[in-house]
Amino acid sequence: MRPELIDIVLVNTSHPGNIGAVARAMKNMGLARLTLVAPRQYPDERAVSRATHAADLLQAARVVPDLDSALADAQFVVGTSARGRRIPWPVQDPRRCAARMAAATEAGQRVAVLFGREDRGLSNEELNRCNLHLHIPSHDAYSSLNLAMAVQIVCYELRMLAVGDSLPGAETAEWDTPFSTQDNMERFYAHLEETLAAIGFLNPAAPRQLMPRLRRLYGRVRLDEMELNILRGILTATDEQVERAGGPVFGTERAGGEP
Repeated sequence: MRPELIDIVLVNTSHPGNIGAVARAMKNMGLARLTLVAPRQYPDERAVSRATHAADLLQAARVVPDLDSALADAQFVVGTSARGRRIPWPVQDPRRCAARMAAATEAGQRVAVLFGREDRGLSNEELNRCNLHLHIPSHDAYSSLNLAMAVQIVCYELRMLAVGDSLPGAETAEWDTPFSTQDNMERFYAHLEETLAAIGFLNPAAPRQLMPRLRRLYGRVRLDEMELNILRGILTATDEQVERAGGPVFGTERAGGEP
């Protein structure tokens, strides 16, 4: 994806603080091109205050008198819409729409994403200028989104496409200690079974499914060698306390079972 080819276009924004909040949301997600179509109050100190460390985006923002000026160089136009239309129009959620926008930029196309007025969004005429409509599927009980929140959602989806492949996953993250081997895990399970019997938690005469369930638990977690050593140390300390107290609760046998 090429973020430098994506314009966030705000149409007739009424509150300058929302412009600043949008600039901050964009900078958080690595977008920098902001276009303001006939804002009600701008420039304004409230915009700078809400932008926090994104004042540079406000300084570089284009301020144009009408939508024609904003879209003159755009080749793929997306309009955000919270309502249905009499005439069906191509519409997608932010994730799928972001994929379309990213593909357009990779083909060298300039993309404009339109966000309408805080109180009524984009007009039908403005939506008619768009190649694709974007709808954020908020909850029916309260579907209204703040302008900056809507921009943040769209920018986040674009950001994920830009960096998603480089993010570490739970299974691919670098680990500081090797995962335990199966031999060491089997020694741990044998030790755990003996200790649980010694403290009276596992009854050798009625084992039921305690050990299979514990195997499932630790197998799901995937212990590393350091974690396994810690657990073995806890079991050893427990064994020593049992010996000081007079030996195993269920006698000298330490075979598996569940109370």
